[in-house]
Amino acid sequence: MIIVDAYAGRKVAVIGFGKSGLSVVRSLAAGGADVTLWDDKESRRNDAAAAGVTARELFPDAFRDMAALVLSPGVPLTHPAPHPAVVSARAAGVPVIGDIELFARSKGDARVVGVTGTNGKSTTTTLIGHLLKELGAEVAVGGNLGTPALDLPPLSADGVYVLELSSYQLDLTESLKLDVAICLNLSTDHLDRHGDMPGYIAAKKRVFRNQDSKCTAVVGCDDPDTRRICDELTRASAMRVVGIASTAQVANGVFAKDGMVCDSTTSASASIALDGVRSLLGSHNWQNAAAAVAAVRALGYSFAAIAPKLRTFAGLAHRMELIATIDGVCYVNDSKATNADATARALASFERIYWIVGGLPKAGGITSLTQYFDKIAHAFLIGTAAPEFAATLGGATPHTIVGTLDRALEAAHQQCKLDRRENAVVLLSPACASFDQFANFEARGDRFRALVKSMAAAPGARPQRCVA
Repeated sequence: MIIVDAYAGRKVAVIGFGKSGLSVVRSLAAGGADVTLWDDKESRRNDAAAAGVTARELFPDAFRDMAALVLSPGVPLTHPAPHPAVVSARAAGVPVIGDIELFARSKGDARVVGVTGTNGKSTTTTLIGHLLKELGAEVAVGGNLGTPALDLPPLSADGVYVLELSSYQLDLTESLKLDVAICLNLSTDHLDRHGDMPGYIAAKKRVFRNQDSKCTAVVGCDDPDTRRICDELTRASAMRVVGIASTAQVANGVFAKDGMVCDSTTSASASIALDGVRSLLGSHNWQNAAAAVAAVRALGYSFAAIAPKLRTFAGLAHRMELIATIDGVCYVNDSKATNADATARALASFERIYWIVGGLPKAGGITSLTQYFDKIAHAFLIGTAAPEFAATLGGATPHTIVGTLDRALEAAHQQCKLDRRENAVVLLSPACASFDQFANFEARGDRFRALVKSMAAAPGARPQRCVA
């Protein structure tokens, strides 16, 4: 745990008792702060009580002598309306910050890599951590991914923190200066939180806030918004800028071309073949690999040292995760694909797809995925989105509304048996949130994994190599 002692003997309010809120309370209390906690959900207040923390409602006059309000990432800061505690804190002149700001003030001299973007954050963050660990570095990985930043261990000046940073967290961060800041890509997401796309982009751009000439900005060049940011940062010349891409060559950058990650940041060109690295399948993962290589290179490691470590990356659960191959059919868990843009990356990676899709739909549904519909052998529609998605698929793409994940998987399994197509893939890539039927995307993916493993263990199942 990282102890926050900047508020010793002072009052601090904390709103939200989720995973990050709990870590904030522990770190502040260990540093001697007088912490007042509140959560709007009674169940969370009960959780706090079970953890030995008493929740007290924060009335406006409570902020007169508060040193700070620490907001959990999910609590509204600006849209659709600020939380009442935010309004009261601002009226009293109390700073509104988040756990990453506390981390920035308390982390010591260790270097920090921060990763943001709409898609690919978790894979890139984990891959950077993997590479650094394999290269012998003292490293800790967390943030929006897995372990909250304040629950990470204290590192020495030679250590490196690798943090996944959401737009919610960046909105609440002022003083963090990242040694390496990464923005992978940008597409429509979280507009309910940020108001509109410019608001969302502005939050993401905060990852580069406070960087100077000793820092490196790694910026995707595969979409218009990040290309614009890359150009802006290059013109500003405040920090070293490295472009990354998976669709085109980048001068003085790191890019993927035909399954090769290429480094053009030095006069000596170098490349790493990604063929056969199943955890980095698809052009979106090539961008993730390019970003990770660029980040680790910026920390002083050679391309030659990085290359063999890249090929040992095992990948993440729920991100293009190959669960099993049954009778020649690959079963892939991409439950993390909670929007159409993420699902597009999965659909682009396979040719004969039995697609399990649906859940709680987001704006636009799957209309942006029509270019991939000719790859769909059959779609199995689940959740609230099923009727809407059926209308989008229309008569040209075979589809069946099945309702639940269990029924979808069984139907896909039987359809594969009937069709007997080579290199078929049963792909769970929902393009939707999970909350209509599951607690989160992890629970959805865990259910898929358990069902597939049960099928693989059945008599007569024949394991074979899956070819994408």
